[in-house]
Amino acid sequence: MLLSAAKMQTTNTRKICVVGLGYVGLPLAVALGQKQEVFGFDISTARISELKNNFDSRGETSAEDIKKARLVLDSDPNIIRQADFIIVAVPTPIDKNNQPDITLLLQACRLVGQNMQPGAIVVYESTVYPGCTERDCVPILAQESRLQYIKDFKVGYSPERINPGDKLHTVDKIVKIVSACDQESLKIITAVYGMIIRAGLHQAPSIIVAEAAKIIENTQRDINIALMNELKMIFDKASIDWQEVIAAASTKWNFMPFTPGLVGGHCIGVDPYYLAAEAKRLGHDPEVILSGRKINDQMAIYEAQRLLKYMQTKGVPANARLLILGGTFKPNVADTRNSKVADVIGILKKQGYQVNICEPFVNDNLFDCVNVSPEKIKDYAFVIKAVRHDIFKDIKADYEIIYN
Repeated sequence: MLLSAAKMQTTNTRKICVVGLGYVGLPLAVALGQKQEVFGFDISTARISELKNNFDSRGETSAEDIKKARLVLDSDPNIIRQADFIIVAVPTPIDKNNQPDITLLLQACRLVGQNMQPGAIVVYESTVYPGCTERDCVPILAQESRLQYIKDFKVGYSPERINPGDKLHTVDKIVKIVSACDQESLKIITAVYGMIIRAGLHQAPSIIVAEAAKIIENTQRDINIALMNELKMIFDKASIDWQEVIAAASTKWNFMPFTPGLVGGHCIGVDPYYLAAEAKRLGHDPEVILSGRKINDQMAIYEAQRLLKYMQTKGVPANARLLILGGTFKPNVADTRNSKVADVIGILKKQGYQVNICEPFVNDNLFDCVNVSPEKIKDYAFVIKAVRHDIFKDIKADYEIIYN
């Protein structure tokens, strides 16, 4: 059921703690902190230190917004004891074998359980496979707290929909899915999120439905991009301009104009593997999901090979100095998780090229490349635009790789 902001009348009386102050947790804590005092916990002392100085090194939240929020921040998990409404927003990546890695999530469960008071509600925002919250998280909460599920504490799930770098679709402007273990806790969860969500709330009928809804959002996008990537490969072989094809096809009212390109980051390149793992556990072979993942994971190799052929036609020597513009997983963010630019650079280096990178959003040297300033572009024999940061929009590169 979708509730508009006008229909959310329940008043919140809960003390809130956000566990995990990254790309998801910090914007949420700051938004809630505009309404009431919010406790914030993160295991990183460095992260807590910078936030106490009103600085977000990831560039997602401004110093002004952090300063305005009534935040009590600490890296000591005892701070969780101050709250009776605990939101868990920690990363859920995949391992080297593309299997779900919920290590950080389970660690958070243990810390929350050890510091959870009777009557608490724990809401998970981390992306998981359907069933994870009640099957994997709840038993740890119960064991560590020695409290009984439903009777002594309750659980909900409200999947994050944060889009890093997107200043338009901020947390308050995105419809929020909420779910809970019973109607009483659902009412409270709705009230808490209703303080900040102007776009409205969708009440899912169960936690597992909310988990499944989140996981298919990015799986659907991944498969659509994979289709476009495969079509691009076909059109490349046929010497057809794929952009012209999409422009023509988009004239039909029900055509969805997805574009091909590299797929990285912590959502689209990860979430489908969580759904695939759960499908296999249930005895189903997720052929379409994994075939889409295979195409998208290999797209960096395909694009790198096309780049090599192009440079050969242009007479670029094998030991030439190359400059890559951008190394993050998408434009205008500082996040390099699962960036496919790293794969392209690795292939270029194996061919003997000297590769440097220009990545203004990250101070460190990325992917074993020296990070240089935009002013140094003229010093390179060949320039490759890998990420369309706004700062690069007026720079004419020798070659451009498309990045979703």
